[in-house]
Amino acid sequence: LGSARRARLPPGEMGWPLVGGMWAFLRAFKSGKPDAFIASFVRRFGRTGVYRSFMFSSPTVLVTTAEGCKQVLMDDDAFVTGWPKATVALVGPRSFVAMPYDEHRRIRKLTAAPINGFDALTGYLPFINRTVTSSLRAWADHGGSVEFLTELRRMTFKIIVQIFLGGADQATTRALERSYTELNYGMRAMAINLPGFAYRGALRARRRLVAVLQGVLDERRAARAKGVSGGGVDMMDRLIEAQDERGRRLDDDEIIDVLVMYLNAGHESSGHITMWATVFLQENPDMFARAKAEQEAIMRSIPSSQRGLTLRDFRKMEYLSQVIDETLRLVNISFVSFRQATRDVFVNGYLIPKGWKVQLWYRSVHMDPQVYPDPTKFDPLRWEGHSPRAGTFL
Repeated sequence: LGSARRARLPPGEMGWPLVGGMWAFLRAFKSGKPDAFIASFVRRFGRTGVYRSFMFSSPTVLVTTAEGCKQVLMDDDAFVTGWPKATVALVGPRSFVAMPYDEHRRIRKLTAAPINGFDALTGYLPFINRTVTSSLRAWADHGGSVEFLTELRRMTFKIIVQIFLGGADQATTRALERSYTELNYGMRAMAINLPGFAYRGALRARRRLVAVLQGVLDERRAARAKGVSGGGVDMMDRLIEAQDERGRRLDDDEIIDVLVMYLNAGHESSGHITMWATVFLQENPDMFARAKAEQEAIMRSIPSSQRGLTLRDFRKMEYLSQVIDETLRLVNISFVSFRQATRDVFVNGYLIPKGWKVQLWYRSVHMDPQVYPDPTKFDPLRWEGHSPRAGTFL
């Protein structure tokens, strides 16, 4: 970098050769005290909001303030996606995590329509309702204890697979679920392809996933060639049909990587956040009682001619919405995301050199007492009438 540029770097340390700050990072998360990692930088170097380290095999700047995160996320000229090697290899080089900006925008627009909006959500509600109800009954009929997170992940996976791979049979769903569980363990691991390391097992899981999805894709293409329709249109169908203004269609690798990304994101995040919301309500009986009373009032207002819940009913769930937002703030499933500087750029007055990776520590923003008073307290009512400032709720 040269002495002049080096002098303008954020405070911090690069850690051990090759490993950098990864041991401290992993130790903090394995200990159940994830905030200890950033706290060690604050303790040694002060509250500068940006720190330098060596993470996931790259020189990296850690950004921990709302203003800094907002700047990095909004400046598409100075920053592009910069996910670790392990994440790119496991989700796929043709997915959002490694896609150029214009392609990212095109595919996101294409894939968002069938999973968002009033019509799409209204179409999914009956299946979601049946799946949740049957899952709850099965847990109740079990006769003993159940492993709650495992069952939640199984339930959310059924729903996600229905949306993206409509007609997948039970054997395909089970094969996908097993592989996704193993894949997720290596998602933010160090990219060490040796026996005993999470990354190696996750690579095996990805190969199995690709084989299953390729098999479904081959069946769909063969059916189309014969003019056979499967009935409803799911995400895979839409990706097969998609073409740009020049008539270019997505190839199999692109379709599979986009599906791997969406299925993993929807499966893991939904299952975990539902578990934590349930835990917090169990720990706070008064909040549980209030959330339950709101649901019972909504149920009483549903006309006898209506079957199941509608989106209008969901929009009445004001307190439950606050519970979910507070759970997302306190747990924050995506605690960090990754960018890379395309040129020398300054954040909080410190230099981020061209080519360096940037980690945005959403969790540090959510646990900042200047942004959220008493941040470790679970308090859904902090969201009553509150619209978070840009960059403070990520």
